[in-house]
This record gives sequence, structure tokens and C-alpha cells, in this order.
Amino acid sequence: RGRAAVVPAGSIEGVASYIELPEGRRGLDVGCGSGALTIACAKRTPQGRMVGIDRWGVEYASYSRKLCERNAQAEGVDNAAFQKGDARHLDFPDETFDAVTSNYVYHNVMGADKRVLLLETLRVLKRGGVFAIHDLMEPPDGDMDEFLRKLREDGFQEAQLLPTAYGSFMTPWEGKTLFLSGSALLVGRK
Repeated sequence: RGRAAVVPAGSIEGVASYIELPEGRRGLDVGCGSGALTIACAKRTPQGRMVGIDRWGVEYASYSRKLCERNAQAEGVDNAAFQKGDARHLDFPDETFDAVTSNYVYHNVMGADKRVLLLETLRVLKRGGVFAIHDLMEPPDGDMDEFLRKLREDGFQEAQLLPTAYGSFMTPWEGKTLFLSGSALLVGRK
């Protein structure tokens, strides 16, 4: 696994602001950690239900399913569930969720091509569903412009990469000091 990013507070709410869940629909947060993004999305869309998955383990021993559940309870959120899962192989059929999200997870999966991980996450997104995936989106993970073009060719309605390190989700100082200068938000609709 790679370096664990210290997540600026603004990125959680920033990513959550892109998630929309119509009545009775479900969203997935990949690599939920402490549950912060799952909970933020659930609070923004009380008519829907969020599922947070994480592999929790030795690397991040301070995070657990129980911690996520306690955090949700403390926030008064009852439309979120948490379970063990792996970003490399999501245990869900194609087109299961109406929204998918993640915040600083993929750069930690050593030996994996970020584009392959992103495609695995987008695989479980329904047609018409939205995605908001925040991470370090810099080389050597390949040409992200080419990746976006491929998504559009594959029928995605929208797909864009928004830089976040210079004022939108964090201050330029945070971006530089926390080594997050390559941060960007991949957003769109399938």
C-alpha cells in the first residue's frame, strides 16, 4: 500500500456535493475508512441509502466497521450500512448502484493500475448514475485525458477531471504541504 493521505476537511463535503440519490436508490462509497464520506452522502440524500465498503485491516487498524457504525449513529444517520470489501474486486453485480464515490483510496492500492480500479468502480454503477471519485490522479497512472475519452466512447454521458488542490477542496498550502498537489475529482454520469 502507498502513503495514506491526510484528507483535508473540505474534500469530504466537496465530494459528497456531487452525489445525488433519488428516492429509494443506493450509492456506494469505495474505501470508506472511518465512514466520513459515506455518512456525508447519506446526510445529503436521506431519501436514498449509502453502502460503505473497506478492507479495514492491519494497515489502518484505527478504522473498522464498528467505528463507521458508531460514527453514523453519532451523526444521526440511519440510511448507511458498512461492510468489508475490496476496491480491486467489488462483490456486486454490474450496474448495482445509482451513485459511486471514493475519497483518496486508489493511490493506496499498490501494484494496481488506477484506471483498472476506476473501471471496476464504474462497473457497478447503473446507466444514468453519477460518480465522484477523488484521488491523486497524476502520472505514472497513465494518460487521464485518454481515459476520459475512452469513457465517453464507451457511452458515459459525462466524464471530467476537476483539479482540487488549488482552492476548490483545499488551500494551495494544504495541497503542497500534504503532498496532494495531484489531487483531482473524476465526476460524471454513466
